[in-house]
Amino acid sequence: MGIVLRAAAVAALVLLAACAATPDHGAPDTMAPSHVRSFSGQSPGETLPQGWQPWTLSRFKRPTEYRLVDYRGRTVIHARADASASGLVHPLRLDPARYPLLQWQWKVDALVDKADNAQKHLEDAPARLVVSFDGDMDRLPLQDRMFFDNVRLLTGRQMPYATLMYIWGNRAPRESLIHNRHTSRVRMIVVDSGSERLGEWQPVTRNVLEDYRRAFGEEPGHITAVGIMTDTDNTGSSIHAYYGDIGFRKAAPAATALAD
Repeated sequence: MGIVLRAAAVAALVLLAACAATPDHGAPDTMAPSHVRSFSGQSPGETLPQGWQPWTLSRFKRPTEYRLVDYRGRTVIHARADASASGLVHPLRLDPARYPLLQWQWKVDALVDKADNAQKHLEDAPARLVVSFDGDMDRLPLQDRMFFDNVRLLTGRQMPYATLMYIWGNRAPRESLIHNRHTSRVRMIVVDSGSERLGEWQPVTRNVLEDYRRAFGEEPGHITAVGIMTDTDNTGSSIHAYYGDIGFRKAAPAATALAD
């Protein structure tokens, strides 16, 4: 394969796996916040929520629109995707062993027609919540390190050591673990699936420590970012979704409420 063809093949892989490449937040880990800024404490409008940054996957992809809106007296994020893919990301520096419980709410009114997260050419979702982790890059298999190097060369961004995605899927049963086709460092967990819960706010609580161990078979490093994404670029669909506040909590002692 010639140099031009090799470059084209690598670029295609990067675009297909772009949702794993959360952007650098441009600050040392010691300066990253230890909590997620809420949506509900902000005012509806055109500006991005404080603490959150645009997450552009590729200049070749149309961005999804995100806005703070009033939903029955509460400020939430409204996401609207039209054959598009991008997200919002919030940098963090958080120990998942101390704050293992991830809580959020989301609402989806329709599924992405024809989407199938097990198929790379149909890998869309009406709602995703993404958590990235740091770690020792030298421990990665050679194939993953080469893929990471290609992503960095072509996009200027460093992929996280590991990425865990919680998705609303079409077909796969809840709790399904889906592997990315191009790197072992991205795993998807289906937390909602199908049409049964459409049109209603769904509260979700996940233990990211346990989920990471299940997905990657090792102990996690620090959490470096959390993000949201609604994407329809592979199927060319139009969809919208809502996201409520996102937060990490300590594990609750037996028979007691969650602690901040």
